[in-house]
Amino acid sequence: MAALLLGLLLFAMQSPPLPSRPVVDEGPPSPPTSSPTDNGTTSHPNGTLQQLPQIIIIGVRKGGTRALIEMLSLHSAVAAAQNEVHFFDWESHFQKGLPWYLSQMPYAFPDQLTVEKTPAYFTSSKVPKRIHQMNPDIKLLLILRDPTERVLSDYTQVFYNRLQKHKRYQPIESVLVKDGEINLGYKALNRSLYYVHMQNWLKYFPLERIHVVDGDELIRDPFPEMKKVERFLKLEPQINASNFYFNKTKGFYCLRDHGRERCLHDSKGRAHPHVAPAILQKLYQFFHEPNKKFYELVGRTFSWK
Repeated sequence: MAALLLGLLLFAMQSPPLPSRPVVDEGPPSPPTSSPTDNGTTSHPNGTLQQLPQIIIIGVRKGGTRALIEMLSLHSAVAAAQNEVHFFDWESHFQKGLPWYLSQMPYAFPDQLTVEKTPAYFTSSKVPKRIHQMNPDIKLLLILRDPTERVLSDYTQVFYNRLQKHKRYQPIESVLVKDGEINLGYKALNRSLYYVHMQNWLKYFPLERIHVVDGDELIRDPFPEMKKVERFLKLEPQINASNFYFNKTKGFYCLRDHGRERCLHDSKGRAHPHVAPAILQKLYQFFHEPNKKFYELVGRTFSWK
């Protein structure tokens, strides 16, 4: 009898315990966490994560930054933030810190590169140092157009914005010229003094970290310019000529991606207002020396007038 009791006791000790309550399906994974990990990422259950950008398109305003980021997004190894973040140039955003900046980034797979674009970065004196403090090895893309054309595009954007809001606007001649001379107080002119701003960036980043995209060539023939961008970023060659087609109605190239076609917003590629030839000539002369200084800084020339 004692042997029987001992056997029953040993059997009970070796049997697996029964669950205290029925096992139920716990449902789908929890939503993505919002707090970044120590390595500057925020993970998602599907394997994607938010990460601080390895690439930033720093400008310039009206240089073609939207076209550039849309074309770069054709590459499967790139995840692009859709909105301009303005983290490094707006104090209200910068004071929120890197966790907030990270939260503005898209979810990307670990083998993808994250890119954001904020055109105002290039002309903001405090931005280069701030970006360098975040990541001194980051790769920077700067897209530039003929300085005179960029000024006219800048005016055109402001003109249409004021028109849509039923606000008064100044004729282009009155903002470009003051007392018969180029109006040095016009902010759009300062944005086109590329060498001034480039000098500031080169205090913090070597030229090898900054790739200058020819915005005028990107408009005329985007494929060769995008191949240069791929090489700079060390991306596997993937973007090809079939990704671009010329839209005769709009007058510029649109994108084709896996059979889906899309063009930039109608606000892009607007016709510039007519400017008197004499004023245009003043602009060309004004930018002549600054352009030469910029060519010397970057070690290449552009077909600017």
